Amino acid sequence: MKTHTRAWFAALLLGVAAGYAPAQTPAPAQESVRAEIGKSLQGAQELMKAGKFREALAKVREADAAPNPTAYERFILDRMRGSAAAGAGDEVVASRSFEAALASGRLQPAEALAILEALASSAYRTKDYAKAIEVAQRYFKEGGKSEPMRNLMTSAHYLSGDHAGVIRDMQQRVQAVEQSVPVVDETTLRMLAASYAKLGDDAGYANTLEKLLVHHPKKDYWEDRLTRLQNSAAFSDRLMLDLYRLRLATGTLDSTEQYFEMAQLALQAALPFEAKRVVDLGYAAGKFGSGAEAERHKRLRELVNRQAAEDEKALRVEVVGRTGEALVNMGQALVSAGRYDKGIELLEHGVAKGGLKRPEDARLHLAVAYFQGGSKPKAVETFKAVRGGEGVADLARLWGIHASRN
Repeated sequence: MKTHTRAWFAALLLGVAAGYAPAQTPAPAQESVRAEIGKSLQGAQELMKAGKFREALAKVREADAAPNPTAYERFILDRMRGSAAAGAGDEVVASRSFEAALASGRLQPAEALAILEALASSAYRTKDYAKAIEVAQRYFKEGGKSEPMRNLMTSAHYLSGDHAGVIRDMQQRVQAVEQSVPVVDETTLRMLAASYAKLGDDAGYANTLEKLLVHHPKKDYWEDRLTRLQNSAAFSDRLMLDLYRLRLATGTLDSTEQYFEMAQLALQAALPFEAKRVVDLGYAAGKFGSGAEAERHKRLRELVNRQAAEDEKALRVEVVGRTGEALVNMGQALVSAGRYDKGIELLEHGVAKGGLKRPEDARLHLAVAYFQGGSKPKAVETFKAVRGGEGVADLARLWGIHASRN
């Protein structure tokens, strides 16, 4: 399950941009913000634009101290406080404030959808799956169409044990695809694949397996295709982390050894945030923390936590190098930390600048970043543009299949 941090900050940025301008949130003529409140909110808005969210939150608290706020002033305060708290990482205050802004009934539809997406994402991150589902359902009822939100709702159903909800979500999505895309029946494709296998035609079998993934994606088909890719003579070991990422996305990262190796490869690639996420998922899935290797798992967790904390202090965009390679490396590090907008920007600049040792690898990483950041059309388009041997084009093609269905 990919993170939905980008959705949270989409609501944040929307709130900052809207401020309390009447053009963004129309109010009756008799409603206005008093000068003593407006001055503090203006200061908070400027601080948020500068990325100083904790200071902005303090400014909003100054405005909160004004006596006898009107309903309109409470609405403006709630929205601004929610934006500042979101940027400051205070999800409790942000959620409470955004919920109050929603309850006011004064939000414009697009802003309400962005805030609902943020609230669902926050509830999911804090493992309040029932609330995540409730808010996500409201989001879609009010016209939202975000694919990452559909993934979040399905994942929340699954993690809360509501498998009937998972089935309902997935059936609706399959039916929507079937109405718009011609589907080759599964029996025909399985028979075709079996015939290729009998003839020893590995290329024909792999091609048909990919058609099954397009029309009838199943874990078994993904496991078969990715195992064959990994075991092919042409596949390069340098792409193992990329293959594990696709395994994780397709639900085929199954064994303790796979989780452990993926975390180690992420550390070797100077991506401790990704390593930490993999280790956390390993513990959540019951792959780590028990048996004879429990102590080894603990040491790995301590290592990734320590390196992630160190990397948090070291990830300074202002000191990124000027070469394409430096831009790509910093961009990928930011993406792994969930900072999609800036990370994608640096990846784009690095790929465009050129001079890369492995440009197709970088293009693959850019496409994955688009997908993880919620830009599905860009992701699919970029996956199609990846070329090259040693398995990089194969991975891009398979990622493209996955992105097109999720």
